[in-house]
Amino acid sequence: MSSRLPNPLISLLVIIVWALSPLPSTLAQVEKRPHIQIRGIYGGAPTQLLKQNKQLPELGVNAIFMGSGSLTEERIAQLKKQGAQVFAEFNTMHVANYLKDHPDAAPIGVDGNICPAPQGWQGICPTHPDYRKYRMDEFRRVLKEHKIDGIWLDYHHSHASWERAIPDMPDTCFCERCLKQFQKDANVSLPRAPTSKLSQLLLGKQKAAWVQWRCDVFTDWVREFRSIIDETRPEALLGTFHCPWSNTDFNGALKNKLAIDLKAQANYIDVFSIMPYHARFNHPQDPAWISRQTAWLGNHLDIKGAPGERLKIWPIVQLSDWGETVPVEQVHSVLDHGTRLPATGVMVFRWGSLHPQTDKVAAMIDYYRKIKP
Repeated sequence: MSSRLPNPLISLLVIIVWALSPLPSTLAQVEKRPHIQIRGIYGGAPTQLLKQNKQLPELGVNAIFMGSGSLTEERIAQLKKQGAQVFAEFNTMHVANYLKDHPDAAPIGVDGNICPAPQGWQGICPTHPDYRKYRMDEFRRVLKEHKIDGIWLDYHHSHASWERAIPDMPDTCFCERCLKQFQKDANVSLPRAPTSKLSQLLLGKQKAAWVQWRCDVFTDWVREFRSIIDETRPEALLGTFHCPWSNTDFNGALKNKLAIDLKAQANYIDVFSIMPYHARFNHPQDPAWISRQTAWLGNHLDIKGAPGERLKIWPIVQLSDWGETVPVEQVHSVLDHGTRLPATGVMVFRWGSLHPQTDKVAAMIDYYRKIKP
């Protein structure tokens, strides 16, 4: 039998040694964050550490965010036993497999044809009634079957690939169902004309009404999600992972393209988890972009991070590499900007690709431990 330790075990030992040892070079840089109530990990539980009998409190972690399909009674109980809150991520508009049996749910583009998936990101028509019921039924099932502390909407936007330095955001959906519903809801009449002509009208003279209607459709989904929580698990929080842009970025694309009306959704949402992935979104050398975007969101929604506020901001910040590399030297800076008011919680993206990067995991743990109340 070889005396050499397998590579995975070496990695785990490195994480553990770093986690339980101070980092003298960065200790002085960490300021207390008494307002930060959530110190989370997104992308699943840190099983690599838990298998070594490490406890989440000693790692500074008190919240785990995982996909709704990964929830199990055993895993939830294990995490809660260690004092962690468990939150589920829920895919709303990106279940691409649904189109295999329901091709009529594909978004229609300005030319009247099915709009290709931008950069491979396949959205669904937001007015398709059966798809909406399918997602609402699944949302209700997750809440009924799992004792979670909250559930976060994900991919709740139009047919667009915005999670990149140069976003790809086609105009949709111009199917007959959407056009009919728009006329009814907005109390307008469209002429009898090909879709290519109608789309020009809706993106021209009728743009304000069209954009607002699209936003209202997506907001109404949020309203229904809220009602399901209130009926099924009222103590659970409703959160949303959302685009980090301001209302003016990319020519107002937040509403004009993605159909995200943050102020309207705030009537139903408890926690806004803005997604300022600085490296991914063309700010690799500027972690301060994280706190600038969070500050904009706070001003926009009048969230200050004060005790007792109904609305909260818990950013999800990028530590794992995705396109651009996030160096270990940036970890504390990223978390510093992610934990500044009006934020009252933070989580890191994402454990699946982060855990092999043991130096960054150790720096994250060090930061979390230092800011614990």
